[in-house]
Amino acid sequence: MPERIAIDKKIDDEIPNVVIATPRQVTDGINKDISGENIITTISKGIVHFFFDFLETIVVALSIFVVIYLFFVQPHEVKGSSMEPNFHNNEFILTDKISYRFQDPKRGDVIIFRSPNNPDVDYIKRIIALPGEKVKAKNGYIYVDETKLSEKYLNDLTFLFPTSKLQNDIDIIVPQDEYFVLGDNRPHSSDSREFGPISRSSIIGKAFIRYWPLPLLGVIPEIKY
Repeated sequence: MPERIAIDKKIDDEIPNVVIATPRQVTDGINKDISGENIITTISKGIVHFFFDFLETIVVALSIFVVIYLFFVQPHEVKGSSMEPNFHNNEFILTDKISYRFQDPKRGDVIIFRSPNNPDVDYIKRIIALPGEKVKAKNGYIYVDETKLSEKYLNDLTFLFPTSKLQNDIDIIVPQDEYFVLGDNRPHSSDSREFGPISRSSIIGKAFIRYWPLPLLGVIPEIKY
């Protein structure tokens, strides 16, 4: 029976079962309690435990990514030249998908929306006129409710073609829950001049961060008219 070790008499009286175990016998330098089979089992359990921990981390990360992707932000790649000189081909942006749940789109916002002609294709354009407003082109400039817009972000005047829904000096009234959108590269953009105002329900969100190329990384500035 192991002998009791008393630190002092008081502790020995209060804890009479403090004991010290006898040393384990060692044979050939190997503890009898540890065998090759036990080592393999321990390692296997450790590997399995690590794998499931890793898998759990991946599942949680993917779940968070899916939630963010579906409800908060979505990456988009700019294709084509319709938004030059402010957005170029192969640039990458993040689209804010939640702001418009709490506030209305504003004039000057750069938005991503489903194409009226092909809902599988996303377009990037700028909001020019809001629901209920009158919009027209006159001598290459855009007027909203008879006020000429100062569009300093453009390199060219607003180009009109024969089949355009927007004709020179003729007002278009934007229906409720719809928005009149134009590309910044007016001579080379398919926009509301071609397909008319877009519905609010087709808007995916607002472009708010450009993250590629890295030298242009930053928040997309708001336009004040």
